[in-house]
Amino acid sequence: QVELVESGGGLVQTGGSLRLSCAASGRTFSSYSMGWFRQAPGKERDFVAGIGWGGGSTNYAAYVKGRFTISRDNAKNTAYLQMSSLKAEDTAVYYCAASTIYLATRPLHYTYWGQGTQVTVSS
Repeated sequence: QVELVESGGGLVQTGGSLRLSCAASGRTFSSYSMGWFRQAPGKERDFVAGIGWGGGSTNYAAYVKGRFTISRDNAKNTAYLQMSSLKAEDTAVYYCAASTIYLATRPLHYTYWGQGTQVTVSS
């Protein structure tokens, strides 16, 4: 069992930056690939970024590549999403999730989910 708690969301202006954190409970954090997803009102939950259990491999959705960076610190049981050059269309609830499938990109492949943190980008 893994419990995930996101933090770091908030209101930011266009072009600004935020860093989201995802703190995990349990001693098996390093056994999971971690992913970040986002969901805007009335839309599906979309993949944003993923990182393998060792942290050496990552993947990104095309619309965030070059602007967002995913990382993890297995000693702290925490994953991060550094977001830069934020746009209004990045506004959404951001979720972190844990998967036993390496670098999974589909929500159905993720077993554990956090409660989400709101990110609002205003112009």
